[in-house]
Amino acid sequence: MLRRLTIAMLLFISATFPQSSETSSGPWCVVDPQIPDQVVQAAVDWACQQDGTNCNQIQPGQPCFVPNTIKDHASVVFNTYFQHYKHQGGSCDFHSAAVITHTDPSHGSCQFEYVPDSK
Repeated sequence: MLRRLTIAMLLFISATFPQSSETSSGPWCVVDPQIPDQVVQAAVDWACQQDGTNCNQIQPGQPCFVPNTIKDHASVVFNTYFQHYKHQGGSCDFHSAAVITHTDPSHGSCQFEYVPDSK
């Protein structure tokens, strides 16, 4: 009986407190939800013109198209740019339209890239 209780407790604890992995701490670059859409759109337009920023994934039929909002698309684009350029001095700012998060923003089939720091 005690053994079953111990096993049940261990299963409960492991389900309640998931193990962290290296990528669970990010950082990722996402849109600041308080920024007006027109500012966000201008930042997305700029980022999509930069080499190394993959904006194809927010196009219709691609994994990050849904939800189809400028702010959801901006988070994907901002993070793609940030991950590509962060080791070359790139920032997560976009005229104050973006913020850093340490919670993986991936959802469904839309996986946010994470490039670990080189050591």
